[in-house]
Amino acid sequence: MIVVNRERAAVIRTPHGSEIRPLVDRTTSEIELCSLAEEVLPAGAAVGRHHHLETEEVYYLLEGRGRMTVAGETREVASGDAIFIPRGTTHTLENTGDAPLRLLLVCGPAYSREDHRMEG
Repeated sequence: MIVVNRERAAVIRTPHGSEIRPLVDRTTSEIELCSLAEEVLPAGAAVGRHHHLETEEVYYLLEGRGRMTVAGETREVASGDAIFIPRGTTHTLENTGDAPLRLLLVCGPAYSREDHRMEG
């Protein structure tokens, strides 16, 4: 059994100011088919436009609100919303609130840096 508590998880600081905590992924276990991480996106910050060649994602918003763009479609999102991002699809998330936006990142297959492609 593998148990990873968010308070003891590694923290990855991104160029856009987020903190990502890998919970169950290739760095914490032998998992290959899916992964789970938590991201905290500061107020006013935005995830850089990117896509994944092989990975499908679900963003699940725990706290806060923002503006999600997937394949050119933009919608307002808030805590309780789950957003499906098909593989190969450009996407970004902007925190439009006054507080940090906290979300879970679910990937299948498990997230790998090699599959992450930044855009413009």
